[in-house]
Amino acid sequence: MKWISIALLIVGKVTCCFSQNYQAVHGSPYSASLNVNNNPASIVNTPLSWDITLFGTQLKSITNTFTIRNYSLISNPAKSIYSINEGNYARYSHLNFNTNLLNARFALSRTKAIAFGLNLRGYGHLHTDAYNYIDTIKDINNFLLTNTDGVNYNGRFKTSSWIEVFGSYGQTIWNDEYSRLNAGISVKVNRGLSGAFANLKNITVQKNIDTINVGYEVLSGAIDYGYSSNFDRWQKEQSNSSNINDFINVTQAGASIDIGIEYLVKTQAVSSFNNEDDGYYEYEWKIGLSLLDLGRTVYRYGNKSRIASDPVVNATSVSIEDKFDELEDFAAFNDSLATLVRIFNGYNGRYNIVHPARIVMNVDKYLQNDFYLNGELSVDLSRLAGSNRLYVRDLGFLALTPRWETKRWGIFLPLQLTHQNKFWIGAAFKAGPLLFGVHNLANLVAKNKMQNGGGYLALVIRSGTLTSASRYKNMDCP
Repeated sequence: MKWISIALLIVGKVTCCFSQNYQAVHGSPYSASLNVNNNPASIVNTPLSWDITLFGTQLKSITNTFTIRNYSLISNPAKSIYSINEGNYARYSHLNFNTNLLNARFALSRTKAIAFGLNLRGYGHLHTDAYNYIDTIKDINNFLLTNTDGVNYNGRFKTSSWIEVFGSYGQTIWNDEYSRLNAGISVKVNRGLSGAFANLKNITVQKNIDTINVGYEVLSGAIDYGYSSNFDRWQKEQSNSSNINDFINVTQAGASIDIGIEYLVKTQAVSSFNNEDDGYYEYEWKIGLSLLDLGRTVYRYGNKSRIASDPVVNATSVSIEDKFDELEDFAAFNDSLATLVRIFNGYNGRYNIVHPARIVMNVDKYLQNDFYLNGELSVDLSRLAGSNRLYVRDLGFLALTPRWETKRWGIFLPLQLTHQNKFWIGAAFKAGPLLFGVHNLANLVAKNKMQNGGGYLALVIRSGTLTSASRYKNMDCP
């Protein structure tokens, strides 16, 4: 049926088009205004007096719902096509994105630093139970006939995006001849821009055979969906500027925090990290541990958010086809759904979507001649919110990144394993203020991989001076 294909495509595409995840530079001492979002303690151990991310954006997506064909990052997008993937299996789509504006980091001294900035962030997730789909399906009867009897249909969709302002502080806790411990904290306040969810719960159907054809009757199940109320403020007759003002003015306030530590094992060799300083920032090992995005975004329910359950006797595949085939708007969808269930109620008040809380361990090893090896493990905590809470989660799991890097230049080769067991080989380079990278090199060379991967781009200006000891101490060492 037409609207089934459209729905599958929409949820797949929406959840794969938009974490703070500039994976290549995690652990780098030269990108603190980017790395503050991965560990607030990272703003301390950098030889630069300051650095500012004028602009940065990152996107990562993973899906098995559909495939983009005839397109790579070096080909003509006008020739691209998409297809919904066939087969009998569970579907998923995940994404995260962020845009950083004027993220700045300043050293107050060698032992203290601050950072602040503005971020736009978003996450989306889609999960379904296993079902069979082929491209010859034209209506609900075809879909149900293709799938085995007795299957329960379940699906979950959620998305959350917000704008946040953050402030960070980091300082050295102890420092001796062999090691140093830095700690940091970021406090973030946000406004929820867009939050939506939908749940399809235990939909069961029964084959109904009459003298003319085969049909199906819905026996049980429930569906609920909600969205943020600022979408109700968008009016066609208003100007775009008025709509944008109304859209933002009714957003709700939320908050979150990041905390982190970095433990450095100092090198005992002759200074080689940066010939301009005295070796203060050199290390053999740098071990970071951070708790990120502990908080939530708040939304108010839109006036068409609903919960529906207990199907009526005549809720058949034929009646559903008739009622939903030609819909003009969301209100018409609600009106049609109300005729098919006995319980149909609205949602009121506020709801929360928990941020992608996680613990991140990052280990950075200095090798020699500006070569480093970085390893990272990300452990998702957002699921601890429970199945009855709405939450979004980060996609990262394991990463290993060899890099060659100086203040101005860098070549990076991040290897990533995601929570969905996708293994990606990425690449990135730094040339002066420009950082460019891709999560999955297949996006460059293959023409059927664009739906899995993503990339990042950042413009970072850095201080030409170092944070020296003499500048911040009352008396120089003899």
